Amino acid sequence: MQTYKISINDTKNFYKNLGCDSGGISILSKKSKLHTLYIKDLHVGAANILKQDALSIGADLAVPCGVIIAKDKYVDAVLIGTTKHFETLSKKELAQPFGLKELAKTLKDYVRENDFKTKIMGVLNANEDSFFKNSRFDNSQASFLIEKMIKDGANIIDIGAVSSRPGSIAVEEDVELLRIKDIVDTIYKNKYYEKVDFSIDSYSPKVIDYVLNHGFKIVNDITGLENDEVCKIASSYNAQVVIMHMQNDPTLMQKEPFYENVILEIDSYLKNQIEKAQSFGIKNIVLDVGIGFGKTLEHNLLLLKNLEHFSHFGYELLIGASRKSMINMITPASIEDRLAGTLAIHLESIRNGASIIRCHDVKEHFQAIKVYEAINNIN
Repeated sequence: MQTYKISINDTKNFYKNLGCDSGGISILSKKSKLHTLYIKDLHVGAANILKQDALSIGADLAVPCGVIIAKDKYVDAVLIGTTKHFETLSKKELAQPFGLKELAKTLKDYVRENDFKTKIMGVLNANEDSFFKNSRFDNSQASFLIEKMIKDGANIIDIGAVSSRPGSIAVEEDVELLRIKDIVDTIYKNKYYEKVDFSIDSYSPKVIDYVLNHGFKIVNDITGLENDEVCKIASSYNAQVVIMHMQNDPTLMQKEPFYENVILEIDSYLKNQIEKAQSFGIKNIVLDVGIGFGKTLEHNLLLLKNLEHFSHFGYELLIGASRKSMINMITPASIEDRLAGTLAIHLESIRNGASIIRCHDVKEHFQAIKVYEAINNIN
């Protein structure tokens, strides 16, 4: 007899290949993945009940000293268990007091399995102010660059005419539309939208309306649907909408950004904006935590490390850290020399739940992602 430790990603397929029966595959799969859920401001009564219930089924709850004698009325705790444990507790706590009923309703969301295919969103900027000069282009280059991105493996091409780098200043709607109109017309004329999905990086109603009427399918709004008119237009075209978090605006966002708890505050923001989008009839939503948009290096790293948390909403997660300054803060490098750092961030983001990667270097990302998937899909 020989033994070796294994790493399982696709648990259902692994147990199928092992020869387990169909009923056993589902049961074993739910027992194979361990989850740790941070619970903030849990009533001490709830903590004692949840601790005992967790232990009774083989899970556990990490709590501060003094919980058993109710030293503090509210405490933070960490629930540790498998998918099966969380599902059991989601039923068990429905009849319990001290807020456990509300917790029970959300537990299953945190172990939801989302089967989203990884997609590459290539970046093209129709302006002279984008921070990475190699992403800039004009209409004379449009067809060549679009066809190259498609050949290199892009699933989506994101086009913007206004820079959102720190310190950038917004432009008038008519100026933005003028910058992008010829390029959009070229895309429409050549029917490139039949080969790849096009996204507009804008929060201008006039621009968004024009591009959605010319083959674009996605609205990438850095303001997170702040403008009701954008919601109305996106809904009328049944467009997919990217809701991004940004603290303040590009002119102020990097001036001492502060959060009491960056994960919880962004979670609350996304929840509110999802509800707003749904109220306008928008159904196809993507979430973006906004790396570099009103965040310090520590905020960015915490969001990347805990990205899986935001999967509980059930929507695709987009990450765009391509060549951003956070890489330079970790290991000094010019914008042109940040590809390796970009790939490291984006591959870790995929591991933590991202399925749409917004990047400048499509060919290199396509190769890196294919190798990553080959490693993780082997059983």
